[in-house]
Amino acid sequence: MADKQLLHIVVGGELKSVDGPPEFRDLTQIDLVGAYPNHEEAVKAWRAKAQATVDNALMRYFIIHAHKLLDPSAPGA
Repeated sequence: MADKQLLHIVVGGELKSVDGPPEFRDLTQIDLVGAYPNHEEAVKAWRAKAQATVDNALMRYFIIHAHKLLDPSAPGA
């Protein structure tokens, strides 16, 4: 039996500040990395982008658990 698809989206961008909740400096510059069918694939993409931008202290990447937005009763990551 195939694993159930749990949509995850990886996005990133430069933050206004590292203090407090994340707020992007410029929403027009958001890096939409991609959509992934499970958490493991999303983590691979997130890690690659995060490591590639490690020299920019304000650059952050996030995994959005889109399957939870589409179906709040969906199982966890």
